[in-house]
Amino acid sequence: MTELEAGLEAVLFAAGDAVPVDRLAAALETSREALLDAATALENLYDFENRGIMLLRLEDKLQLCSRPLYADAARRVTESRKPPSLSAAALEVLTIVAYRQPVTRAFIDQLRGVDSGGTVAGLVEKGLIEEAGRLDVPGRPILYQTTEAFLRTFGLSSLEELPALPALEENEQMEIDLDDPAQDNTASQEQSVPFTLQRPQEGTE
Repeated sequence: MTELEAGLEAVLFAAGDAVPVDRLAAALETSREALLDAATALENLYDFENRGIMLLRLEDKLQLCSRPLYADAARRVTESRKPPSLSAAALEVLTIVAYRQPVTRAFIDQLRGVDSGGTVAGLVEKGLIEEAGRLDVPGRPILYQTTEAFLRTFGLSSLEELPALPALEENEQMEIDLDDPAQDNTASQEQSVPFTLQRPQEGTE
């Protein structure tokens, strides 16, 4: 292990949370490219030696965490509460937000054909989605996007790793004009979401 790799390991261990790559490079007084090379070396080392920790890449951030294989043991020691499971409705809303973000609650309601207020609030409380500003239309509705916790929960490094949506038949496709808040949504009442994210594996946080 090089001095830079050891320093990166120490900083990430001390930080606990995900840290931006540029901030890490500045703290360790190195270039972004050298920092990323050190991160790759650490990631490969942990995997090769089957360490109990692993290096996560979350968009443009890095974080150390325990392997999902040891999640139950870690939870018993830290006495952490098991994260609540996600309902089918929550997974459906998460799918919409993940693939169409940022989106308003009205958009989610139209696509699902039901009121999603409670589900959206629950996902915000769990830290899986968050506010991302407001849409520039009358009423200025809140926009929602996924969070780093969403990426960790589903084992993703970035949104680009989301599985591709299945192709829809032409008569199943629907476009909603968000610039017209008075739009009639009766056509969407029978429209269901054709695809939802899979539930995260047991022990994943």
